[in-house]
Amino acid sequence: MRRILVPAAVALILVLLRWVVFRPAPVPVSIYRVNRGRVEETVVNSRAGTVESRLRSRMSPGLSGLVAEIPVKKGAAVKRGQVLLTLDAGELAPQVTLAERSLSAARAGSHEACLAAEQAERDRERSEALAAEGLLAEQAREQARTYAEQARAACEAARERVKEAEAALNAARATLAKSVMTAPFDGIVLDVTTEVGEWITPSPPGVFIPPVIDLIDPTSLYVSAPVDEADVSRVRLALPVRIALDAFPGRSFAGVLTHVSSFVETQQEQNRTLTVEAVFTEGELPMNLLPGLSADLEIILAQRDDVLRIPTYAILEGDRVLVVRGDRLEERKITAGLKNWAFAEIAGGIQAGDRVVVSLDRPEIKAGARVTVTEEVAP
Repeated sequence: MRRILVPAAVALILVLLRWVVFRPAPVPVSIYRVNRGRVEETVVNSRAGTVESRLRSRMSPGLSGLVAEIPVKKGAAVKRGQVLLTLDAGELAPQVTLAERSLSAARAGSHEACLAAEQAERDRERSEALAAEGLLAEQAREQARTYAEQARAACEAARERVKEAEAALNAARATLAKSVMTAPFDGIVLDVTTEVGEWITPSPPGVFIPPVIDLIDPTSLYVSAPVDEADVSRVRLALPVRIALDAFPGRSFAGVLTHVSSFVETQQEQNRTLTVEAVFTEGELPMNLLPGLSADLEIILAQRDDVLRIPTYAILEGDRVLVVRGDRLEERKITAGLKNWAFAEIAGGIQAGDRVVVSLDRPEIKAGARVTVTEEVAP
């Protein structure tokens, strides 16, 4: 009997040591308690987008000249038609005066020539009457006709010279107008790259020369961003979007999708993207929200309120999750609905209040493992 009891006691001691002394410590995990809330299905841009302005004018004068005045400064708010820059018009104003004088002379000459044409026509009529009565030679009648036709042609030529002088005056005035650069729309002056006293030469066709004044309309901002070709079939015009900018961390702006490109615009190896555009729908935008800032678009395809949800990163491959039941992990197969990078809708497999593991970064966190909850992630 003793020989039987001693080995049994030793075995019992070993079992107790295994479960009490050498038993693995529970694995610490973070959990998320299944609750109800909003879930959205979204598409995001594949690379950073850019804030643009539909009204932006990079302006230079249309002619060469010396800068005489710059009445605006960088950052100034201007109204349509407000003067932005003036060139020295010392040589241009006299050209307008000369053209005005030429027009006056042409009009006077036209009046004189047409008066002569009227007189020649009256003389021709008298000659015709006298010739009909046999009181005037045929040669004199022909001569009266010729003089009348010549006078009529001279009158027409004088009238054309008036039109020519009017065109020259319009050209001189247009050239003079180019010496004053005005705002084409209400906006903000982004930059001024010239100074009073500098000589400006306009850019010839095909040659880029930096503009002297950069003007934008801050109320016509939009975001242009690339979207992967795999997502294009799901997006459509008028979908709501959220716009995030690095310049405004922790804040997003409401917008709406206004354009989806109809052709592939970027090809990099196997990557194909199309451009989409969205406008801001918020009435008041920060003054320092300017074109050129990087931006990200989150296009909201669909949304549901008051549905069961869990963080998307808690879902394992094959639509599986790990649930804490007692002090053990249990694997559950779930049915997922809408999802985005943050939350996924749960249509079945778990219930409200279930504790779903979200810390899945260690191999020992698996079904059957003994765990202890160290953190509960806030909804």
